[in-house]
Amino acid sequence: MTITIDTTALPHTDPDESLAFYRDVLHFEVRNDVGTGAMRWVSVGPAGQPDVTLLLAPPAIDPGLTDDERRVISEMMAKGTYGWLLLASDDLDGLFERVQATDTEIVQEPTDQPYGERDCAFRDPAGNLIRIKQAR
Repeated sequence: MTITIDTTALPHTDPDESLAFYRDVLHFEVRNDVGTGAMRWVSVGPAGQPDVTLLLAPPAIDPGLTDDERRVISEMMAKGTYGWLLLASDDLDGLFERVQATDTEIVQEPTDQPYGERDCAFRDPAGNLIRIKQAR
């Protein structure tokens, strides 16, 4: 039996901004784009990895959530503490330069970590933390 990761999700606050970031800055491919306005789901993924998908989805739309839960999710997103993603690149410094050339919020420049990784961090348009490490 084999289990693979097919799709993971991050919330968005503006689907157009999120799409532009993942497509134009990170160079992800657009896999699917459904819905309209705030109720829009966009699937993207790294080129050459068709079996890996990131779903950019509206936050807190589950009808089972209370108003208080929706408020907490909104507050966490605004602080950048709700969603996060870990990626790897074979050219961390080049990718960081591309990200830094935009108005993206930089959290950490490429840094050699004491645990042996070299990585950087920034936030996507919805405030989600994106950490990218240098692939080995």
